[in-house]
Amino acid sequence: MKVILLNRFFYPDHSATSQLLGDLVFDLAARGASVTVITSRQRIDDPDAGLPSSETVHGVDIHRVWTTSSGRASMTGRAIDYATFYLSAGLRLLRECEPGDLVLAKTDPPLLSVPCAVVAKLRGGKLINWLQDLFPELAQRMGVRGLVGWTAGLLRMARNASLNRASVNVALGDRMSSILHAEGVDPEKIRVIHNWCDGNLVQPVPRNKNALRKSWGLNKRFVVMYSGNLGRAHEFETMVAAARILRPRSEIVFLVVGDGVRRPWLEHEASRRGLRNFVFKPYQPRDLLAQSLSAGDVHVISLRPDLEGLIVPSKFYGVAAAGRPTLYVGSPGGEIPRILAEGGCGTTVTPGDGEGLADEILRLAENPQLRAAQGRAARRLFEARFDKDIALSAWRELLGSERIF
Repeated sequence: MKVILLNRFFYPDHSATSQLLGDLVFDLAARGASVTVITSRQRIDDPDAGLPSSETVHGVDIHRVWTTSSGRASMTGRAIDYATFYLSAGLRLLRECEPGDLVLAKTDPPLLSVPCAVVAKLRGGKLINWLQDLFPELAQRMGVRGLVGWTAGLLRMARNASLNRASVNVALGDRMSSILHAEGVDPEKIRVIHNWCDGNLVQPVPRNKNALRKSWGLNKRFVVMYSGNLGRAHEFETMVAAARILRPRSEIVFLVVGDGVRRPWLEHEASRRGLRNFVFKPYQPRDLLAQSLSAGDVHVISLRPDLEGLIVPSKFYGVAAAGRPTLYVGSPGGEIPRILAEGGCGTTVTPGDGEGLADEILRLAENPQLRAAQGRAARRLFEARFDKDIALSAWRELLGSERIF
């Protein structure tokens, strides 16, 4: 009996979903489970990476199937990449899956649970879905063409049928769990396991001992940081408005580390408005993650309110691990705002309230005791609920109930 995991990107890809999947599968293999990963030959930042078609890494058998490599430049190209992955991965799963095997499907590409449910049923396997987002609702609300009316309805029906055929569906938070329940997914088949960060890898680094912060010339500045993906799901207009208000305060700087489809827009807005209080840096290597996340005195995390429950910003777990307060721009009733309120480690600002965000930044900048208290609270909350070992223990318990070990 083995566990077979499917996702379009995997080691050595550096994306967040790849790293989470790697944490899980390498832990399972180290504990004696037979683990196979079916993935593509690409990296998220390099469609033409041409990774080996098969290899074994840390006891995990990796099969990288052929797909087209149109990349993320157009929706048509994405759709073709998705379709070829469905076909190639589905055929490989047919070969690999045996009666009693556990098939664990993530959500890249979208609706991966649908072909996996079909193959698992044909081959006598058990399906678990690890839901990083909910499609097609997410794409609909982000304005993807064609996902309206009966088309979206059919996709939701197929998605929900595949979820109800599964043994378990793992959601990232209570809001996502509630949406699944409302969609008719059996609540007995829904389990909440939050994403995580490695608390050994990311620990708080004091300002005066942060070599990365020093090399960026930020030692004497108050740093408002945004770290990670700058995607369509995130809202940046409020941060721009706050930066305009705070422009006279030369000691305050907005540091953006990461990339994504909205980074060019943000860079353009900062330049167009003469906002010299913005600093842009690329993604940092994993071994510098503690210094990178600790470079901020406070972090901004944002999510469009209409996307609450469809995704959960995983940035929060790294911010909490680094012991930094969070200023969340989004719905006050969202998943992360509830956690911030419970943990006393941040504040929520409604999208569009640039003045409110600026006020919260000033409050933290001018009150180092409050900032330090919220940072300590963030780390305590992280150690109690969101450390890697806690999440992996929950996953082992779940998979152990399926007799994987």
